[in-house]
Amino acid sequence: MGTIRIHDRKRERYRCTICRKTFSQRTGTMFEGLRKPTELIIIVVTLLAYGCPVQAIVHAFGLDERTVASWRDRAGAQCQRVHQGLVETTSLDLVHVQADEIRVKGRKIIAWMGLAMMVSTRLWLAGRVSVTRDRELADALMQQVRRCCQDLKAVLICTDGWGAYPNSIKKAFREKVKTTMGRGRARLQVWPQLHIGTVIKRSEHKRVVEVKRTFSYGQQEHAMQLLARSAGGSVLNTAFIERLNGTMRQRLATLTRKCRHAACRIDALEYGMYLIGCTYNFCWPHQELSKSTHLGRACTPAMASGLTDHIWSLSELLTYKLAPPIWIEAKHRGRPRKQREPERVRSHRPRLRLRKGHLCSVTS
Repeated sequence: MGTIRIHDRKRERYRCTICRKTFSQRTGTMFEGLRKPTELIIIVVTLLAYGCPVQAIVHAFGLDERTVASWRDRAGAQCQRVHQGLVETTSLDLVHVQADEIRVKGRKIIAWMGLAMMVSTRLWLAGRVSVTRDRELADALMQQVRRCCQDLKAVLICTDGWGAYPNSIKKAFREKVKTTMGRGRARLQVWPQLHIGTVIKRSEHKRVVEVKRTFSYGQQEHAMQLLARSAGGSVLNTAFIERLNGTMRQRLATLTRKCRHAACRIDALEYGMYLIGCTYNFCWPHQELSKSTHLGRACTPAMASGLTDHIWSLSELLTYKLAPPIWIEAKHRGRPRKQREPERVRSHRPRLRLRKGHLCSVTS
């Protein structure tokens, strides 16, 4: 639109002609405000994305542990913005979704990481980290899945035996319907083509001995058609989300079951989850997708979902810029402020003061 002008060529700064503010070329990316070489930062984030502990990077590159942790959080925040700007704003025909949770044992904390994915393209859709495994976790996870889905499309959601999922799914996938009388508040109605499947496994001596599959909501015939359409198996299952859970545990160092670098902050877990999830969607080719959809060519879940047409590098992911919201000037309410009068220049002339009915000359 021609609203950006060059402010300083040497420092690579620009100026907006509308809001009159200056900004750097790195504004809106992970590298904003950092002075370390970009190549070093990309190498460190790459190692973090492949499961290398922070302590190993500290000893290898001679960096401070707080610096590496800060870069990890910055990269996670950048990936979170990319995920919200590309995945959650794109209406996808999900067809088949699977959701599950990971129990995370950290330093003096026990956290739960809820994950959801699209089965047909292996796209990671949603993730939420919480200290407690309660209904709020399920509600937040399903609301995030709802933002990725097209309205009133047929969808099958498979979960484990956690009782909070069916009500949370119904609460997220419903629309307002006007009443026939024309008065009162519009009621909320669940999507007519929503199907909820539950897979309950019973284990003995760390082996699955019994699997119970039920439909919590919807019609079984239509659900089986969606299952076949998404190539998600012949029966209800949660195998795909369990495989994604294994990838998360492999790539995120703080999710290792027995380690000396366990997580101590919820924010670090969430940033690490977004870092692994976005690199999984945009930067890592999937073997099964390369065989089925692209005939031997490398394909990522984002490419299979139509979000991009090429494999992203980690540098492209960390420097991706999202369009900021349109700037609107704030309204000034009330009377306009009076202009401040200029200060008068003091003179050395004597001033006259009235004291007890007579004039008195006082030198200033």
